[in-house]
Amino acid sequence: MKMLIQNKETFKRVLFRSSMVICLLLIGCRDKSIDHIKRGNDHLNKGEYDQAISEFTKAIEINPGFAEAYNNRGWAYYNKGEYDRAITDYNKAIQFDPDFGLAYINRGNAYFEKGQYDMAISDYNKAIEINPKYANAYNNRGNVYNAKGQYDRAISDFNKAIEINPKYAQAYYNRGIAYFEKGRYDRAISDYNKAIEINPKYANAYNNRGNVYKAKGEYNRAILDYTKAIEIDPGHAAAYNNRGVAYGEKGQYDRAISDYTKAIEINPRFAAAYYNRGLAYQNKGEYDQAIPDYNKALEINPRLAEAYNGLAWLLATCPDGNNRDGLKAIDNATRACELSQWKNSSLLDTLAAAYAEVGEFEKAVKWQSEAIELAATDNDKHAMQSRLKLYRAGKPYRKEP
Repeated sequence: MKMLIQNKETFKRVLFRSSMVICLLLIGCRDKSIDHIKRGNDHLNKGEYDQAISEFTKAIEINPGFAEAYNNRGWAYYNKGEYDRAITDYNKAIQFDPDFGLAYINRGNAYFEKGQYDMAISDYNKAIEINPKYANAYNNRGNVYNAKGQYDRAISDFNKAIEINPKYAQAYYNRGIAYFEKGRYDRAISDYNKAIEINPKYANAYNNRGNVYKAKGEYNRAILDYTKAIEIDPGHAAAYNNRGVAYGEKGQYDRAISDYTKAIEINPRFAAAYYNRGLAYQNKGEYDQAIPDYNKALEINPRLAEAYNGLAWLLATCPDGNNRDGLKAIDNATRACELSQWKNSSLLDTLAAAYAEVGEFEKAVKWQSEAIELAATDNDKHAMQSRLKLYRAGKPYRKEP
């Protein structure tokens, strides 16, 4: 039986990179502006960003050259997701204080969030030039290299951050991400262990260590880590989603569905949780429940290839003829293949099944043959070859009830 792939996008996203480090300065009493800075910082600490912006703006009105006020107002805009306005404020902070290293770090953070990775790296480089002991700058530059897929460079930066600050839990955490992406699972676990040793309440570190155990097939250990993350942070939607995936791998679909439902309750825009719940319903044979979840996942994220694939597989191979629709299956499978640049064997396998469902066996054979060439494991190849024999015999594939 073909196993539909778990949502890779979710798995990557839940490897949360530590929040970029921001510094809020209180440097000297400058007229009455320092009082507004203090009040602004109090509002920042409470997450009251509009009130913080108002106070920092008053400080700037009193002292138009107050670099720290621009820096802190930029942080408030950053937290609101207004990255361009944050960058404008950091520009002003740097204009008034060209050696303001923390403003370079903060501007780099905003560029990172905008996906302008080279600009972010340039700012972190400048911060390090100003102060070679800025562990935060090395950590954040490492995050950019992680995002760019340059894991060796990321590891080098995290090493430097840890050398400067051996108790830097976030740097261990982020280095764990890089090791995970390189497939060095034991090194990743070691780094998450260290992050947890430094900060026993580090929910994301438990979550990510669970991901590594899951990748190693150690589902019970993964579940323990996800459960610990949830214990620390009951609103950790990703940990519920990931624990659901682990339960799904163990065939415990009801428990998986319960966890996905909780993840959706916490975050109603969690496309991956809808996809994963749809997959669990499909594996249970509850097809009428699975289809709406796949559709909801795609409504939220129209670029989620796995959801197109899951829906296409159901529409092409469902044992219940009332739920089969070959033409829609072809449309969805084609979109999944487009999003994956036609390089994913499982998605090509689904496209072949869709063509077989409408009786276009020549195309089914073509795509199934290509899927077999790309298959990563012997088990996958064996399952795909058995379906290829069906298509060559002019028969569609039907999933067993």
